[in-house]
Amino acid sequence: MMVTDGEIQVLIAAFGDPEIEKRHAAVKALKETGEPAVRPLITAVANAPDNDRRWYAAIALSRIGEPVVIPLIMAMETNPQREFRKYAAAALGEIGEPAVDALIDGMASDDAELRGFFSQALCRIGKPAVVHLTRRLDDPDETIRQCATLTLWQMGETGLSSMVEKMQDGD
Repeated sequence: MMVTDGEIQVLIAAFGDPEIEKRHAAVKALKETGEPAVRPLITAVANAPDNDRRWYAAIALSRIGEPVVIPLIMAMETNPQREFRKYAAAALGEIGEPAVDALIDGMASDDAELRGFFSQALCRIGKPAVVHLTRRLDDPDETIRQCATLTLWQMGETGLSSMVEKMQDGD
């Protein structure tokens, strides 16, 4: 089913509707729209007049899944707005394992705050991210190595045991 840009904008506008059923229906319709809705939803997260609408746009992105990952990470790299990055990171965390490698690659950024949001998304993903992070403890990029270590540490028990095993295997 092909949805027009205008129809996508109408669905995004429904995030401000007082009726929760209409907001939920808009999220569902945007999920079904898939890739054509990605860029308009990223713009909606960035330009939302309030956090409720930003949250619904982020949820819709997370439901679309894998096609969102690269465009959303690229948008986080170019948009330093804290609220945008917070909700974008939450969406990536909800997408889960399909976002892991791109999030880790993004940690090569010079932007420390951005790296922190990527780490939060990876922590939200949890166990599925551990193997990928552990593999990157030997990454040629020092920043990625440090970020992978810190992220595993932030994960607590989930990440620490994997990091210790990796160190023991290396001896």
